[in-house]
Amino acid sequence: MLDLIKYVVDQFAEDKAHVEYVTEETDEAINVTVLLSDSDMGKVIGKQGKIAKALRTLVRCATPAGSKRYNLEIKERTEA
Repeated sequence: MLDLIKYVVDQFAEDKAHVEYVTEETDEAINVTVLLSDSDMGKVIGKQGKIAKALRTLVRCATPAGSKRYNLEIKERTEA
C-alpha cells in the first residue's frame, strides 16, 4: 500500500528528494504520514483538498477486506 501512496505523491511533488514517509502500526490501523516541503504542500493536497481526499479514497478502496485500516496524513516537513 505504501508503494501506491508513494507513486501518487511522486506524480504531484516536484521536490521528490525531500519527500519522507513515516509509517506507524497500531492494533487497529497503519498510520502513514507524508512529510513534504512547503512548496509541494499545495500541489499534493490540491484545491480544497481534492487530491488528498482522492488519495485517501484510493487507499481505502485498495485495502484488502479484513486487513488493518490505513490512515493517511499529509504534513509540512520542518527542518530541525
